[in-house]
Amino acid sequence: MRKRIAILSIVMSAFLMSGCGDKMKDGYYTAEMSEFSHGWKEYVCIQVKDDTIVSAEFNAKNESGFIKAWDNEYMRNMGSESESGNYPNKYTREYVQQLLDGQKDTKVDILTGASHSGANFTELIAAAIEQAKKGDSTTVIVGGE
Repeated sequence: MRKRIAILSIVMSAFLMSGCGDKMKDGYYTAEMSEFSHGWKEYVCIQVKDDTIVSAEFNAKNESGFIKAWDNEYMRNMGSESESGNYPNKYTREYVQQLLDGQKDTKVDILTGASHSGANFTELIAAAIEQAKKGDSTTVIVGGE
């Protein structure tokens, strides 16, 4: 009887531990693209608490560190002149909201006028989530391989 209990305990422990590998650890995790595209390098930073993504930032920065969503002239041009009416401050928030709604589902509905950024966002989020599962807060570089 004790042998059965011991074996059952080992099996249950192994079963429970196998599910733990997919849990994200609390902290902040960042992923960024390896290259600048049209003068901008996209990045994502997520905050994880209790295996849940509680906040996220998706944006791009230029070589001097200026944030793309803060570029008012670019926003005016994209919002009024483009057919999609899309601009960085709008689509970055939409992609983040889709992430927060779907959590570990890294696929997002690609928005018109932001398809390249949507594809990058998907790659960046997948990389950041992998870092969160490892508990590794170093910035992971995506692409360019």
